[in-house]
Amino acid sequence: MLLWPFKLAFRILGAILAILLVYVCVTFVQVWLTSRQDDPHRADAALVFGTAANYLSPATDLRARLQRSLSLYEHGFVPVIAVTGGKRPGDRYTEAEISATWLEQRGVPATRIVVGGGADTWQNVASVAPALAARGVSTLLVVTDSFHEYRAMAIASDFGFAPSPTPSHHTPIGGIATLGYLIKESVEVAIGRIVGYGRLSRIYHVWSPAPRWPSTLLVG
Repeated sequence: MLLWPFKLAFRILGAILAILLVYVCVTFVQVWLTSRQDDPHRADAALVFGTAANYLSPATDLRARLQRSLSLYEHGFVPVIAVTGGKRPGDRYTEAEISATWLEQRGVPATRIVVGGGADTWQNVASVAPALAARGVSTLLVVTDSFHEYRAMAIASDFGFAPSPTPSHHTPIGGIATLGYLIKESVEVAIGRIVGYGRLSRIYHVWSPAPRWPSTLLVG
């Protein structure tokens, strides 16, 4: 009889763990199903999420995203492209600035490009949301890797936008490596929906200085 409180506690703990496991598994399915979607259509803007750049040029993954956004622009799906992404210590330009330069060199006018920044997905959206809202943007084509689409769109929705998935077509990440990213995204979505994506971002960067996002493109 003396052990019944412990047995009850273990049963409650087991039930909570089972619920959490089911929740994460359902989230994984949602992230995976979204990763298989591609819905290009007319929208107010394309939102390109930043990733690695090679000092003055986009790395393979970022180039794939930029190529997709350029295709959407050239085919008349969007009149504006928003680019995001910060920089590492020692870098001269941010991922967003390098992305903007890449697009300009391929015929996209600077007036059609919104340059943001950010060190994570939430900061990426936060960096361009005011400028996009000022332009009357409400619908977005979200350009990122397929496994990142669910979280990216969820965060864009938190800022009041109506997003649709348009993942890059030639990402270098494939095969079994994709599974790891899907699991990572599922965990972040599962946590973010509970605590809030903005709060989760602040937790990640609690010891980091506040990011600075350029309002204009620096070319040099």
